[in-house]
Amino acid sequence: MASWFNDRKGYRRFSDSGEYVHRWVAEDKLGRDLRRGEVVHHINRDKGDNHPDNLYVFRNQRAHDRVHKRDGWY
Repeated sequence: MASWFNDRKGYRRFSDSGEYVHRWVAEDKLGRDLRRGEVVHHINRDKGDNHPDNLYVFRNQRAHDRVHKRDGWY
């Protein structure tokens, strides 16, 4: 079983590789590797909730930022 830790920003990372858990889960959900520039967003804003239904992949940081600016969570 994989172990993980929370980094300084509150994101979970795998202990052995340092890879972000949410990015790994998103890739598994999509059935492919994330493309360059794609950003994984936690829908409920809980960085520890990496359930596939809570993750949305934006094509780039700009699209991701628009959502945060619109809803005041930026």
